[in-house]
Amino acid sequence: MKVAVIGTTGYGGIELLRILHSHPVFQIQSIHSTKGEVPIWKEYPHLFNINDKVLEIINPEEIAEKSDLVFLATPSGVSGQLAAQFAEYNIKLIDLSGDLRLKNTDEYTHWYKHEAAPQHIIDKAVYGLTEWSREKVADAEWISNPGCYSTASLLGLGPIVKEKLVDPASIIIDAKSGTSGAGRKPSRTTMHAEMSENFKIYKVNEHQHIPEIEQQLLAWNNQIKPITFSTHLLPISRGIMATIYVQVQKDITLSEIYKIYEEHYQDDPFVRVLPEGHYPSVKEVCGSNFCDIGLHLDERTGRLTIVSVIDNLMKGAAGQAVQNANIMTGLDETTGLTFIPMYP
Repeated sequence: MKVAVIGTTGYGGIELLRILHSHPVFQIQSIHSTKGEVPIWKEYPHLFNINDKVLEIINPEEIAEKSDLVFLATPSGVSGQLAAQFAEYNIKLIDLSGDLRLKNTDEYTHWYKHEAAPQHIIDKAVYGLTEWSREKVADAEWISNPGCYSTASLLGLGPIVKEKLVDPASIIIDAKSGTSGAGRKPSRTTMHAEMSENFKIYKVNEHQHIPEIEQQLLAWNNQIKPITFSTHLLPISRGIMATIYVQVQKDITLSEIYKIYEEHYQDDPFVRVLPEGHYPSVKEVCGSNFCDIGLHLDERTGRLTIVSVIDNLMKGAAGQAVQNANIMTGLDETTGLTFIPMYP
């Protein structure tokens, strides 16, 4: 099966190339960027003598003629425009940006600060939180790949929210990400001298993943109230830790909560619910498509602490995109994704 990757010079795009390079079924037909006509190894020298493809201009008609599936690893605001062009052609599409995630266009405009894609384009895409939408993904032609913070947060919250075991107004998510989550474009916020030996909060109560998380939480439980969501930058390249606090609404033990999580995720190869008393760290999922989850119930306060970690470039972006592509095309979802985490 032939695939095209648009937006290859970003971190999400180059991570797609790393996965697809050894994928047994997907063949990289072409790679694209607005730069055009530049060998990819000149953008990423580590690909010298590994990938000799040249970045091509973005021509949707030509891409659709030559490929079966296209990944959009382009920024928000760009993906929606490209998706509208691809709607004219018979090609499967997976968008890694936020342009197709929010069903309410007014919400998108408010949080992303620019115009939303046309409603019929947004409605065409299935929200691809794989473990919770596998059947819809299997039947989909287009996928809106979830955000990195959203993936970690929602996988951590899913079982307990779905079972309506939490106070709907009690959800607090304290999330931290490596600097690659901010993209490759240089900025003062993420430069080495600013981030080394430092730790920053940013977009306080303003992060664009807030409405995305709330949209899915409400799909599971329509009583959920607005969440408190804080994001921070860690002085590391990759990885996300979401530490989540919820008030348990009924008399329940930690063992019973563990049983709920284990039953929900027992058939999900990329979600690892750690044994009681064990809590994940970002290094333990680095370079992999795993989401690791640890749980603790404070009997004194009645609050449940959920610790959810992912690699933001893998399960939070390219890895989940390929997982969704596998399911869309009838492959086993683990195909090409059985990477052991890199450690140390």
